[in-house]
Amino acid sequence: MNILLIGLGGREHALAWAISNSPLLTKLFAAPGNAGIASLAELVDLDASDHGAVIGFCKNNDIGLVVVGPEGPLVDGLVDDLAQAGIKAFGPGKAAAQLEGSKGFTKAVCDEASIPTAAYQRFENAADAKVYIEQQGAPIVVKADGLAAGKGVVVAETVETAMNAVDACFDGKFGSAGAAVVIEEFLTGEEASFFVLSDGDHALPLATAQDHKRAFDGDEGPNTGGMGAYSPAPVMTDTIVEQTMQDIIFPTIKALKDRGTPFKGVLFAGLMITADGPKLIEYNTRFGDPECQVLMMRLKDDIVTLMLASVDGTLDKVSARWRDEAALTVVMAAKGYPGTYDKGTHIAGLEDAAASPHVEIFHAGTREQDGAILANGGRVLNVTTLGTTVEEAQQRAYAAIDKIRWPEGFYRTDIGWRAIATGAK
Repeated sequence: MNILLIGLGGREHALAWAISNSPLLTKLFAAPGNAGIASLAELVDLDASDHGAVIGFCKNNDIGLVVVGPEGPLVDGLVDDLAQAGIKAFGPGKAAAQLEGSKGFTKAVCDEASIPTAAYQRFENAADAKVYIEQQGAPIVVKADGLAAGKGVVVAETVETAMNAVDACFDGKFGSAGAAVVIEEFLTGEEASFFVLSDGDHALPLATAQDHKRAFDGDEGPNTGGMGAYSPAPVMTDTIVEQTMQDIIFPTIKALKDRGTPFKGVLFAGLMITADGPKLIEYNTRFGDPECQVLMMRLKDDIVTLMLASVDGTLDKVSARWRDEAALTVVMAAKGYPGTYDKGTHIAGLEDAAASPHVEIFHAGTREQDGAILANGGRVLNVTTLGTTVEEAQQRAYAAIDKIRWPEGFYRTDIGWRAIATGAK
């Protein structure tokens, strides 16, 4: 089977790595890909927003499955247009992808299905939002309603911070994503990421993870797209997983089916594990980045078989097995990220860093020029490892990083700290 992978980040490199190990694969194409994906796939210059061009490429190259990595093309309806053209695609259609495309939409689904989540209000102007903040007080959470690349959330410790966050949204900091805001109750607990596959009727639990959103050690600094992650998440016990499936996942899938917009693809639930049990913070409708990197390292079964079961409605006929080892990934980012940063800086030592059988380096923002690897984004590399414990995986990751020569990059030195502090295996 020929497969086309859409995307260019670390998530897509991890997916390409997993797909390349599938016995079902004949040839892998990636659009646009990156310098790391180029070792696994033929890179093609294809604009995912040009659905006609994508469909034409698929027909000309006998593509049996399109895997859509990022959220943008999903919210834009690429999967719908591919399906209409008779081309299988992994991911939700446009209507179901609104679970990520609009936080207000997700909250409405939560209301309909009695899904436990933070109390909230949605506002389309700053004045009303600020009145609500004054009434509620702080701490409080301000979110841009639309897609903001993981950066549109402010956990405000003071009313003033919340007011500034509202102004930033309506002043255009996040473009059209900030045309409305969702203001939520601040939840107390431990965050975790939970992933399931859905075929519109059935749900197959995948694995758990925890990521590190803040830019700097000690969970300090601005929110980012993610500076590292590990799997499994110790807080996600068997009991919490079962409660999440019963109270959050199954009701969501039923609600979308009842709306006539069944969800197919991967459903990524961002959870807060509170004293009252798991509550939904938000949904993403694709694999997390960098959570995908640690999930693919632990997955024992064929990812293509699982994706096809999601597309074909046969998830009840398959299962997913996971390695007992822990996986951990550390993001190496360009200095200045998530703000202004330079591109084109030289990265060396990658072969030495990846020499260990326990280490995979997934490229996120890179390009190749005259045989050299250059930084080409904010988050640039994902140094990903396996270990018998989170602590061992962490040690292996930082030992690999020590071999990478990139003065213009930075990384957190405490990825996995929470699991290690609890003595997790």
